[in-house]
Amino acid sequence: MAHFHAHAHGKATGKILLGSLLVTLVFVVVEAIAGLRSHSLSLLSDAGHNFTDAFGLGLAAGGFYFAAKPGDQLRTFGYQRMGVLAAFLNALLLVILSGALLWESYLRLLNPEPVSEGTMLWVAALGIVVNIAIAWSIGGHGHHGPDHDLNLRAAWIHQMGDAASCVGIIVGAVIIRYTGWLKIDPLLSIVISLVIVWTAWDIFKDSLNILLEGLPKGLRLSDITSGIRDVSGVIDVHDLHVWNLGAEERALSCHVLIEDVPPSASESILRDVNCVLQDRFGIHHTTIQFEHTRCALADISCAPGRKAY
Repeated sequence: MAHFHAHAHGKATGKILLGSLLVTLVFVVVEAIAGLRSHSLSLLSDAGHNFTDAFGLGLAAGGFYFAAKPGDQLRTFGYQRMGVLAAFLNALLLVILSGALLWESYLRLLNPEPVSEGTMLWVAALGIVVNIAIAWSIGGHGHHGPDHDLNLRAAWIHQMGDAASCVGIIVGAVIIRYTGWLKIDPLLSIVISLVIVWTAWDIFKDSLNILLEGLPKGLRLSDITSGIRDVSGVIDVHDLHVWNLGAEERALSCHVLIEDVPPSASESILRDVNCVLQDRFGIHHTTIQFEHTRCALADISCAPGRKAY
């Protein structure tokens, strides 16, 4: 039943991402045409931002599809990191786009151009509706929301960033209409670009940490070491490695030093260690190798006396 529910949830999320992709592409065309006609840098910049959103949604949909595929003979861990890779590319794309927007905004500050504030206003209002609707469909679907999946969180932040951009465009249009201050258009574009970089940084950092097999977020190696050492029968632990297989699933490998006990006793120790790792640290995929004290004291290779689990 749980597997069926997860599979149904995955298909529904994939459909939402594809539907959001089509809606975003249509809005990109509308906004780009409006930006060209009104000579608004903020509209054109937001159209470019929305186009990267479409690309990001495509990455998210593709990453979500591949992350759900089971392992095979070539990729025994499956394709879980495809979603993480998509999130990384998504965040990187946001940073690159923001750099381009900052440069264009600087040039526009040097040479302000007249814009059609009326077109800016109604297109930005439409953009708010579109972006918030898509963000709600992504963030409101399922029990965990966008924070549960790094890939979906990147797509969600993309949409919220666009909604913020549209708010800025509306403010700029109102100011231009009543004051004629044309520099507000590129100034708001600069602010929006900096906000985009700030929101993308966490996604970039978290996904890069997973791709480099760093320690999972929220864990401390010293706490895991202490937890294993506290298990009855464990003398010491070394060669400890903990990493993420995907955005959520964690894996661990280590060597555990125990007394020279019969296999029945070591099985009990192994079970207790795994219970601690699962209950306290959320680590469900483990590879634990036992070493006996007589091997450690003799400082020799005791291959026959070692057990790998």
